[in-house]
Amino acid sequence: MRIGELAARAGVSVRSLRYYEQRGLLTSTRTPSGQRRYTEHDVDRVRFIQGLYAANLSSGTIAELMPCRDAPSKHNSDATLERMARERARITAQIDDLLRARDTLDSMVAVARAHRETLPHPAPAADGSATPRNTTPLSSAAASL
Repeated sequence: MRIGELAARAGVSVRSLRYYEQRGLLTSTRTPSGQRRYTEHDVDRVRFIQGLYAANLSSGTIAELMPCRDAPSKHNSDATLERMARERARITAQIDDLLRARDTLDSMVAVARAHRETLPHPAPAADGSATPRNTTPLSSAAASL
């Protein structure tokens, strides 16, 4: 099948397929005129690659995992399981970092809300505009975090 048909059947762009080839994740044969040709097997392969990308794996990591699919063996399975465990640990560390960042932001929101409550309602000025009475900057309150 041609590249456009593979792209349509696998649900990816033609550009993605060319990238996969460039990274060594996918191979094609070429017609005498240079057009890429793929097999039915390649539809499943591209879907598998997409699943690994959806798991936030890089193309380099995906290339390390492909021997398990291409040449199944206990050795390749062990290597793949070890690599996936490292990737899972990396993702868990990212999640932990994001949770800490969210907690810090929650604290900042709480400080901002508490500071807002200390601000008086502005009294109308002679010209009808509001004039603030408390000019304590929020940054002073936030410094206590």
